[in-house]
Amino acid sequence: MSTATGAATLSELAARYGLRPSSARPPLATYVRKLWQRRHFIVAFATSRTVSMYSGARLGQLWQVLTPLLNAAVYYVVFGILFDTQRGIENFEAFLVTGVFVFTFTQRSVTAGARAISGNLSLIRALHFPRASLPLASTIVELQQLLVSMAVLCVIVLLTGEPLTPRWLLVVPALALQTMFNTGLALAIARVGARIPDVTQLLPFVTRTWLYLSGVLYSIPDRLAPGPLRDLMLANPAAVYIELVRDGLMATHDTPTNTWYLAVAWAVAALLGGFVFFWAAEERYGRG
Repeated sequence: MSTATGAATLSELAARYGLRPSSARPPLATYVRKLWQRRHFIVAFATSRTVSMYSGARLGQLWQVLTPLLNAAVYYVVFGILFDTQRGIENFEAFLVTGVFVFTFTQRSVTAGARAISGNLSLIRALHFPRASLPLASTIVELQQLLVSMAVLCVIVLLTGEPLTPRWLLVVPALALQTMFNTGLALAIARVGARIPDVTQLLPFVTRTWLYLSGVLYSIPDRLAPGPLRDLMLANPAAVYIELVRDGLMATHDTPTNTWYLAVAWAVAALLGGFVFFWAAEERYGRG
């Protein structure tokens, strides 16, 4: 029997008994169902990564709070004092720290997502599971770290003189929408990072530029006159989620109502778009 005939016979047998290649991309609905079935694995994998992340450092998990705090301190000296970006902003300390903590969540989610596939090739090649589990787990890792950071942020904001009001509850839906956005972005960049590993070298420059354009260090409405450029910068998703969290924590901060509409639109578009974009290349992840 020739090789071609043997291959055809095997294909016929596979089709007859409903067998499919283990790496084949399942239909979208089936893929979502398989991910849900593995939700406990995803959370457990993320938790183990969180615990082990700073295991080699003396201060351990404290670094997840110290890093954004040290960044905020540097930005305060350089931009707040030397460049006087605090001019016209009430309670600049709370304004700055909130912006740094919220932006760091997105920044770290994107960076971790870029390495989600390329950094777990041995796991991908050894086991069969929905590959989206990995960027999802990486986002959960960053969310777990954010929750610890937010506790510290709330204390800092209170120490700066902001009152504790019912508006603080707005932070919960704002961060939930940001998590949706970050998840979609992590899924999309995970596919890019799997194809082009060098993208991880470019990301620090991209995210640093994004930080400067997102109103983390200054107030966009105070620095720009009304016009298309100002509207575009205010519609930037990073700026949208930062503004919503500031609006919840700071009594002196006011955010237009349409910011919530933008937050929902960015979250839904990023999550759905990123998920479908990632799923479309499911069978190619882990191949040499």
